[in-house]
Amino acid sequence: MSAIRHALSTKREDDFAQWYQEVISEAEMAEESGVRGCMVIKPWGYGIWERIQRLMDDMIKAAGVQNCYFPLFIPLSYFAKEAEHVEGFAKEMAVVTHHRLVADGKGGLVPDPEAKLEEPLIVRPTSETVIGAAMARWIQSWRDLPLLTNQWANVVRWEMRTRMFLRTSEFLWQEGHTAHADRDDAMVETLRALEMYRTFAEGPLAMPVIAGEKPENERFPGAVATYSIEAMMQDGKALQAGTSHYLGTGFAKAAGIQYQDKEGTQQYAHTTSWGTSTRMIGGLIMTHGDDDGLRVPPMVAPHQIVILPMLRENDEDEALLAYCEELRGALASQSALGEPVRVLLDKRPGKATQKRWAWVKKGAPLILEIGGRDAAGGQVSMLRRDRLWNDKAKANFIGLAKDDFIARAASEIEDIQSSLYAEARAKRDANITRVSSFDEVVAFFSEDKRYPGWVEVEWARPTGEELEDVIKRLKELKLTMRNTPLDAEPVTGNCIFTGRPAVERIYVARAY
Repeated sequence: MSAIRHALSTKREDDFAQWYQEVISEAEMAEESGVRGCMVIKPWGYGIWERIQRLMDDMIKAAGVQNCYFPLFIPLSYFAKEAEHVEGFAKEMAVVTHHRLVADGKGGLVPDPEAKLEEPLIVRPTSETVIGAAMARWIQSWRDLPLLTNQWANVVRWEMRTRMFLRTSEFLWQEGHTAHADRDDAMVETLRALEMYRTFAEGPLAMPVIAGEKPENERFPGAVATYSIEAMMQDGKALQAGTSHYLGTGFAKAAGIQYQDKEGTQQYAHTTSWGTSTRMIGGLIMTHGDDDGLRVPPMVAPHQIVILPMLRENDEDEALLAYCEELRGALASQSALGEPVRVLLDKRPGKATQKRWAWVKKGAPLILEIGGRDAAGGQVSMLRRDRLWNDKAKANFIGLAKDDFIARAASEIEDIQSSLYAEARAKRDANITRVSSFDEVVAFFSEDKRYPGWVEVEWARPTGEELEDVIKRLKELKLTMRNTPLDAEPVTGNCIFTGRPAVERIYVARAY
C-alpha cells in the first residue's frame, strides 16, 4: 500500500493543537475577528451550531421549558448579592463604566468623564442574578412553581488563554434557569438536564460522554452541587461539554425569590441552572476529526449529501446539471434519522478535485461526484467521509446506479452516524485505566505516552485541607478530577489519596 497523502499539512500525532487550528481554518469553521478571544463563526461552523440549537431546543421545549430573553447588561449590585458567585466570576467580568465617547483633541476618542454611569454594568458572563431578579417578580405562590425558563444568548468571560470554540472571550450558549418548591423537585430538574445533555452528546454529536457529579472544588460558584458530561478527545484530554447545577436556596435568598406555600407560609424557592455552548463544536472537531479535516455526524451536518457535478463549461453541462438536479430532488424527498435528507447541489465553478477536497475537509458525510458519463449511464460515484481511503490509498469512491443509491442513501447516512459514535466509544473505552494507588497515577501520566487517556480511581471524597492537598498533588502533574460517574460500579478499596475506605469512583485526567 502506498502512503496516503492527507489533505491537512499537520497530523494529529505530530501536533494536536496545531492540527485543531488547521481543521478550523481548512474546514472554514471560523476565523479571528480582530478582537482578542473573539471569533467570526463562518457559515459551515454556524450551520453546525444552528443544527445543535434546533435539535436541543426541541428537547428543551419537550420538557416544558419556555424560552425567554434577558439583558446583556447586568447591574454590578446584582452580582454583589451572592458573594461566592461574584468571587467566582470577578476575574472574567467585562465592565461598562461610561455611556458616551468624546474627542480627545488628538484625533482619537476617550470616555466622556461626564458620561460615567452611576452604577457599572457587567457584560453578561451568566444570568443567574438577572434572571433571579425576574423570578422574584414572577413568583408569588406555590401555584407559580415550577418556573422553567431558558435563553439562547451570547456571554462574555474575559479569558486570558483563548482557543476557538473551546475557550473564547465571547461565546454562544443556552442557559436554563428554573425555580422549584423544594429540593427534590429541583434535583429532578438538575438531573433531567444532565441526562438531556448526555443524550444529545451521544445522539446528534455521536460523542460518548461520562455523566456525573463534579467534586466540591469544581462546583459552579454558589452551587450546592454541579454535574457534568465529560468527553475524551483524541489526544486523551477531557472536555467538559455541558453542566447542570443545583443551586439550593442561596440564589433565591440573594434575589428574594419567595413563594407562599399551601399552608400560607413564605418559603424560598430552590433553583437550578444548566448550560452548554459552542464548546460542543470544539468537542465535535476533536472527537471525530482526522488528518484530512473534519468529519461531521449527519445529524448536525448542515448538508448530509453534497452533489458535485464535474462541469466543463460546454453544452453537456446543461444535461449534467439537469441529471444532478433530478437526483437532488429525489434525495431531498427521502428521510433519514427522523428528518428530510439535507442535500446540496454545488454548482460553483472550479475543478472537481478541488471542490471534492474542500468538502472532505469540511466533513460532509456523503460526497457524490458526477460526470457526463455518469449522467449518461445513470450512475453516481459515492464517497463516504468516514471511510475515505481504500486499500490502495485512493479516495474510496463507490460506483452505483442512481436508483440504487437513492434507495440506500438513508441507510448510508444512518450508518455513518452510528459508525462515528462506535469508533469514538471504542477509542474512549480503550483509554480509560483503573489504578489503585497515587503512585500508579504518577507512573501512568509520567510514561512516554502521546495520548495517555484517563484514569479511574476510588476516593473518600475528602473536604477542607485534605481536598486542597489532593488538588495540589494533582496540579503538579497537570491533572484535574473530572466527575464521579452516576452509573459507576460499587467501590471495593481505599481512597488513593487518604487511605480511608473509598465512597465513590472518580475520573482523573488532563483537560481543556
